[in-house]
Amino acid sequence: MTKISEADEETRKSLGYTGAQNYSGNISPALKWLRSRLGKAEPTTFYNHMPATDIRALISQEIWDGYFKFCIERNPWDKTVSYYYWKNRSEPRPSMIDWLNKGGHKTLQDRGRQLYTIDDNIVVDQVIKYENLTDDLETVRLKIGLPEPLELPNAKSGVRKDKRRYQEIFSDEERQIIAKDFAYEIRTFGYAF
Repeated sequence: MTKISEADEETRKSLGYTGAQNYSGNISPALKWLRSRLGKAEPTTFYNHMPATDIRALISQEIWDGYFKFCIERNPWDKTVSYYYWKNRSEPRPSMIDWLNKGGHKTLQDRGRQLYTIDDNIVVDQVIKYENLTDDLETVRLKIGLPEPLELPNAKSGVRKDKRRYQEIFSDEERQIIAKDFAYEIRTFGYAF
């Protein structure tokens, strides 16, 4: 389990959950070379929201092939609204259209599918939809043989005060920006506005 923010680590601890563990790794020469060519710092540990390419470079072929790998994807419009409020926690917030036009959502676009793809090919065994989280995690639990159902704390539920559905938030123009920028996810997982 990777380290997360200090606040989330405190939530983990207060709920009696195990803290970060087993996240150190030795970086492979191939990843060192690639990251140096891209001008990026070398990861020496696993970290939260780590791209599949970096994970693959830090582990053996035996582990990569032998472990059941899964991740979670979320409806792009819903994910964007959540990210907008996470990045703009205090007033005054930029308008949604200004934030989108300035690329506020680009981190989601750039990093999102890198979690489960390499060269836009899905490399995990299962992509769970956030919208079906409880049922899909139960499927994973049974598949890997965990003895008890998984319980997930809602650690970030207090950030977004605007509880409107994303369909009520986006204008047609904003909706189209997301549709264009997240076309891969929409096409691959059948998301619709």
